[in-house]
Amino acid sequence: MKRVSGKSDFEGALPRLGDAIRALRLERGISQEALADEAMIDRSHLGKIERGERNVTLLNVLKIARALNLSASDLLRQAEL
Repeated sequence: MKRVSGKSDFEGALPRLGDAIRALRLERGISQEALADEAMIDRSHLGKIERGERNVTLLNVLKIARALNLSASDLLRQAEL
């Protein structure tokens, strides 16, 4: 079995996730601040996630997905991950 390791294996994953979160948020007409409040994370941190500048914890993926009324798997699917 081939071992998956290294940055290049997941190149672009964070920007894709951030783009998906932003697109879903805008599609629903939700401000960044409102989504951050609903997900119980700091607005500036959400902004960095949307820009692909932060590695997102599983807990924050779950919180953001719930705030968008999605399952975490649906959110990751939207990001093509």
